[in-house]
Amino acid sequence: MVVGLTERLDSFVRTHNDRQLAAIPLALFVIALLILAFTFASTGAPVKLGMEFKGGTMISVATEESVLSFEETFADYPLNNIRQTGSRVIMQFGPMSDDMQHELVSNVVGSYTGVEINQIGPVYGASLQKQAVIAVIISFIGMALLVFLIFKTFVPSIIVVVSALSDIIIAAAFMNVAGIELSLGTVAALLMIIGYSVDSDILLNTRVLKRRGTTQENITSAMYTGVTMTTTTLAALIVMYLVSTYSYLLSSSLSQITLLSNIAIVLIFGLVADLINTWMLNTSILRWHVNKNGSRRRKA
Repeated sequence: MVVGLTERLDSFVRTHNDRQLAAIPLALFVIALLILAFTFASTGAPVKLGMEFKGGTMISVATEESVLSFEETFADYPLNNIRQTGSRVIMQFGPMSDDMQHELVSNVVGSYTGVEINQIGPVYGASLQKQAVIAVIISFIGMALLVFLIFKTFVPSIIVVVSALSDIIIAAAFMNVAGIELSLGTVAALLMIIGYSVDSDILLNTRVLKRRGTTQENITSAMYTGVTMTTTTLAALIVMYLVSTYSYLLSSSLSQITLLSNIAIVLIFGLVADLINTWMLNTSILRWHVNKNGSRRRKA
């Protein structure tokens, strides 16, 4: 299966010129930007913020009642998410007034046992937003400097930054379409996407710029290794997503693990985007760069 995918991808790359290869990933990038822009205009943030970033209240209670009954009971409150974990129900509420929050806590404590309440204020949420942005910026700067030190030229550094940026933007746009909130877990997934992107791009750059042979032969060699690495990771992530999302179908004692499910699906979509960006967009740019320098040397 991996060999067949790689052969089809290699054939596609060989039979299309650089502009044609770059057109598809650039179109996806523009569509993703439009989705993020629409979300930003609607909500004030490019992605839907989770409780960790906008503040709120998480309440866990020991109960045998169904999730539907809780949704009806607390319909008057800003209930953002509710899930059942074993014998407990976990509810996440958005920001609310002090009076409403006091009323909610009193209602839960007086009606249920084994109540656990965690509150995150908006100030702490804003602090986490800044830390997340700083982490992403530092990641981009660090990887650009590292690639420049390895290859001593700007084009590979630009390729790596463009690929990682496109992977994250496409993954974030998918989060908006799928209704996945930005949480500490999904931020970690986005940062991991940067790592996967850099890995595949450095592999491509090393094979093309530092190995003997024709440019297309080196691209093909890198493609077989890189696609195998990515598809292996994708297979593991798909299993992780299925288990964390649908394990409750196998046994009533199991429940959905929302955090792992969200991390897995964001990584899956990010890696699919990385396959497109690395082996179409970055390959076209790198092939153009090598052929351009080669023609200059021949003229000299």
